[in-house]
Amino acid sequence: MTQWSGPTLIAVFAGFGLAFVLVVPYVAISYRKRGELGLLRAVAAPAFLVYCFALVTYTLLPLPNVDAAYCATHEALRHPVWNPLQFLEDLRQFDTGLLNNPALRQVLFNVAFFVPWGVFLRRLFRRSIGFAIASGFLVSLAIETTQLTGVWFLMECPYRLFDTGDLLSNTVGAGIGALLAPVVRRSGRLRPDEPRPVLARRRLLGMVLDLISVTLAGVALSMIALAVQYVTKGTLQNNTLIDDVLGRWVPTAVLLLFVPLAGNGATPGQRAVLLTVVRADGRPPSMMQSIIQFLVGSGGYFILVGLNSGWTSLWLLAHLVFMVFTRGHRGLTGLVCGLSVVDTRAADREPVAPPG
Repeated sequence: MTQWSGPTLIAVFAGFGLAFVLVVPYVAISYRKRGELGLLRAVAAPAFLVYCFALVTYTLLPLPNVDAAYCATHEALRHPVWNPLQFLEDLRQFDTGLLNNPALRQVLFNVAFFVPWGVFLRRLFRRSIGFAIASGFLVSLAIETTQLTGVWFLMECPYRLFDTGDLLSNTVGAGIGALLAPVVRRSGRLRPDEPRPVLARRRLLGMVLDLISVTLAGVALSMIALAVQYVTKGTLQNNTLIDDVLGRWVPTAVLLLFVPLAGNGATPGQRAVLLTVVRADGRPPSMMQSIIQFLVGSGGYFILVGLNSGWTSLWLLAHLVFMVFTRGHRGLTGLVCGLSVVDTRAADREPVAPPG
């Protein structure tokens, strides 16, 4: 493994882990603000989180053993480089070709490292060029200050050098990214309040968000129960009540049965992507239809999971096939219950019959 392998793996796992936690609210906000998620944003959002973690891991890791001996032998790190053009002098210290010059490669790396910052700020957050450059400078300053203070005085002394040349090259990189960002063109879009077609990928996204919601809620409830167990008993023990009931059945029942029953029949995942289920006359499903939909659909899946049944994969395949090939992508549960899946914005626009 190279010196970059560890920081890279940490950034990737931490970035995608945080993306997993934030995906449901992010999708919900995107649909309400822009009317859709979009492939570009679906890829760019987790990439931005990975990049942010990379800014931390690449600039702060690996951590050396900072003790009195280390501080004594690295006294020079206490003295910042105030000349932002010091790298020009550093270039002359290496008797190599220009492209093989370590000082030049370091400068180019610092520039390239902040190019994504400018691109993300411009295209993902719709910020101005000036804001992208200024924020890039502030982020770089925060990194350099963290290094100068030994991670804000957690270390006995600095273990990396505060270099204004890094500030300059990072800021230049953010500016280059901000200038290049408009190359990524955005095609015309409908207004956020305009209904969109109910496509298979949108239905699948809603289903995935439901599974993520149940998983995260189950993890949260299990952690709370384990914390209570540790505080009251002083030990942590495997408990079927925690693993099965709190970790699976309670969040499944609450999110995928009671939430639809208390609302318009839509699950949290469907609500996030602005979908709802309706009867043939446009009204919300009845209580019996919602219960049957739960048992045939997501509830049945988690029942099979809890029973360690070998039918789980077949269940998923059957629902996927019906979801893709049924008219309106109503799926197997829609066929069984007589329900259809529609865009919430279209359902809200259904004309009201005039009084007789």
